[in-house]
Amino acid sequence: MEQRKVLVTGGAGYIGVHTVVELAQSGFEPIIVDNLSRSDPSLVHAAEKILGKKIIFVNADCRNADLLKQAFEAHRDIHSVIHFAAFKSVGESVHKPLMYYDNNLGSLISLLEVMKDFTPRLIFSSSCTIYGQPDKIPVTEETPPRRAESAYGATKQICETILEDVVRAGGYKVVSLRYFNPIGAHPSGLIGELPLGVPNNLVPYITQTAVGKRDKLVVFGADYNTPDGSCLRDFIHVVDLAKAHVNAVQRIDEMPKPFEAINVGTGMPVSVLELIKSFIRVTGVTVPYSIGPRRPGDIEKVYADPTKSRRLLKWETKLTVDDALRDAWNWERNQKHAAH
Repeated sequence: MEQRKVLVTGGAGYIGVHTVVELAQSGFEPIIVDNLSRSDPSLVHAAEKILGKKIIFVNADCRNADLLKQAFEAHRDIHSVIHFAAFKSVGESVHKPLMYYDNNLGSLISLLEVMKDFTPRLIFSSSCTIYGQPDKIPVTEETPPRRAESAYGATKQICETILEDVVRAGGYKVVSLRYFNPIGAHPSGLIGELPLGVPNNLVPYITQTAVGKRDKLVVFGADYNTPDGSCLRDFIHVVDLAKAHVNAVQRIDEMPKPFEAINVGTGMPVSVLELIKSFIRVTGVTVPYSIGPRRPGDIEKVYADPTKSRRLLKWETKLTVDDALRDAWNWERNQKHAAH
């Protein structure tokens, strides 16, 4: 039987490359489209090493409809598209909102224009940031979105509105996966989170501090209304998250409605300080840290009610926060060895 093809925009990025590996291991043929502006081709080569075969790669910006169309025409019979290609730094988006609106909205609109001639199926990479700071947690898919605290969160809200509108107009089938905080790395240690410059996310900052690349970690705020004063998050292993995308591709045709928004999280809140202490416990490596002021755009506390993902995707998390921290540390040490 011929493998079903899945076009993966942003497939050279952190979540994208893990999803490409899981797709290939589940019998799909992934085709990566990425302009490498925020990712590194070394991750694609490492994914090929895990899979033992070449991955089709197209260097293109999703805002360029002509290049996108060429990719679809070169690889006919694409079953579905997973759209990861977006800028994703909450802090950067607060300072450079126009760049985020241009890239994140422009790439989706361009993709939808091209897709209509090739495939109606789209898995969209959304985010829990669309909920803003919710009144009640855990959040369900019915939790009303609040005004986003960052331009990044706002782009995800607007993208979901665009998707609901095009679905209503007819011709598309969309699953929007609202995920929480991906952490960790592939258990092989060959692919993981590879921030360009100073990390925006917590775990690579922890591992880079532990390995000596950074002097110390700053915790942004310890005066929140949470058990230990630091922000509460729903940390999910990136491999579990990647598998949720595979399940969405497998089940999109069975979805009862043409647009489904689905939370992808563990449902278990972990604070920033708890995560640092868990890393120290799991690895035996100390991480110097200090408490700093709150960071603009940060949400105090949010975690998922994952009931819908279990019901519709037949998916739930299998890996723990400890697994994710162990895998992230393994990946970081491999980076250090590779640099020498």
